[in-house]
Amino acid sequence: MNKFQIPRRTILAAAPMLVAAPYVVRAQGSKPEKTKVVLAVGGKSALYYLSLTVAETKGFFKDAGLDVEINDFQGGAKSLQALMGGSADVVAGAYEHTIRMQQRGQPIVGFALIGRGMQLAIGLRKDVAAKVKGPADIKGMKFGVTAPGSQTHMLVNFWAAKGGLKASDIVAIGVGAGASVVAAIEKGEVDGISQADPALTILTEKDLIKIMLDTRTMQGNQELFGGAFPAACLYAQPDLLKKTPNTALALATAIVRADEWLQTAPPSEVAKAVPEAYLLGDRAVYEKSFAGVRGTISPDGQMPAGAMENALKFLADGDPKIAADLGKIKLADTWTNEFAQRAGKRS
Repeated sequence: MNKFQIPRRTILAAAPMLVAAPYVVRAQGSKPEKTKVVLAVGGKSALYYLSLTVAETKGFFKDAGLDVEINDFQGGAKSLQALMGGSADVVAGAYEHTIRMQQRGQPIVGFALIGRGMQLAIGLRKDVAAKVKGPADIKGMKFGVTAPGSQTHMLVNFWAAKGGLKASDIVAIGVGAGASVVAAIEKGEVDGISQADPALTILTEKDLIKIMLDTRTMQGNQELFGGAFPAACLYAQPDLLKKTPNTALALATAIVRADEWLQTAPPSEVAKAVPEAYLLGDRAVYEKSFAGVRGTISPDGQMPAGAMENALKFLADGDPKIAADLGKIKLADTWTNEFAQRAGKRS
């Protein structure tokens, strides 16, 4: 077994959690135990979190009996800090944080999937791209990520590792999401970006960047990871699921409804469902961006088979600390499908 191969016991350990129901079986009735919920997210305007925005604007959280306060931070690492610091009850963020936190001895659990494909891409400024033949050539370059430590940052590290570089060989600069990303490229503040749409498509349409690595389609995820890749999801500390299972179920129900709606909604209706500012001044490009990533949106909020293993390998390839602890990581403790499964029956 090579150092980045996932141990068989890790893979087998993941299976029971997908069918077991240690949380919601203890729920009494269906009314949320906690109706006021504070949710943290990093870069909500990105299509990466579209199901969250739809659940909010179309009233799905309210229909589920919840009053959700959404606090939008610069990136996923910041929203994770809010959860661990106690100022947020739940996070809409990258699934991979559940693995990272377990490795650090601080368990969190994902329970409603938003993206089954990473939905991110790395783009270089056109003048920079002309000098880059592969990831080995990006040493010393500045990359605009949502926030250091977020999945956008990890994707740059992953790409750099493919070229034999270390994380310290590149510079990650937090530029948030949306309009600030476009500005960072236009002003020449960064050499490249690792981001989600619609910013990527807008910069491509302006002929300002060249896409070097792309996971905005399921084909792209298949080519890079070998299958589905868990992206944005709802995750929380275990106590939320154990002590307030109906609240977790209500949250999952709203996200699953949004996931389902997005499977068939016309791009024009999706554009109407988000705040005007999210369109970045170009409704047509936003609609085009959504059409391009629709296939990566989870159809049911559940973790696809093999996706957690793909996320773990991705982390191990780009982070020596994760690679060193592969045998200790229990994927089964990072995710449960039970809430999304029950939510599907309710939605």
